[in-house]
Amino acid sequence: MTGPAIILVGPMGSGKSTVGRLLAERLGLGFRDTDADIVEEAGKPIADLFVEEGEPHFRELERAAVRRAVEGHEGVLALGGGAVMAAETRALLSGRPVVFLEMEVGEAVRRVGLDAPRPLLAINPRQQWRTLMEERRPLYTEVARVVVSTDNRTPDEVADEILDALELRKA
Repeated sequence: MTGPAIILVGPMGSGKSTVGRLLAERLGLGFRDTDADIVEEAGKPIADLFVEEGEPHFRELERAAVRRAVEGHEGVLALGGGAVMAAETRALLSGRPVVFLEMEVGEAVRRVGLDAPRPLLAINPRQQWRTLMEERRPLYTEVARVVVSTDNRTPDEVADEILDALELRKA
């Protein structure tokens, strides 16, 4: 099965892009973020897509972006926080080197902030984050080969654990 060497999933603010870039650099591979792909394709920020065209349209773009990236990228891939909601995406991730970057609500608030332009956290961010995670955590766990906590850890520490867990660390 060809495709990405590592696929990162997890909630917004968990460090998928930061850790993904570090992993790609360490492995000498390219890095790709499906949220960035969607923004480039749509020509507008994700928050604007949610407001102007609705979440169902965004999720349709997301499913297509994930499919293209999984089928066409061989480096490190970061998926948007809600990508695992689609059964099609979960099936596509089956058997692949998926890492769930896990974090608790306090860490999420510290990283994402309470006023960040995150459409799904617009009202009562702490409660919304908890609700999203209750819904998504089982799906992240379902697709993941490895679960790594990012709480109170540097991106380098997280990258080290991922490389060790997937047995990809270069000697």
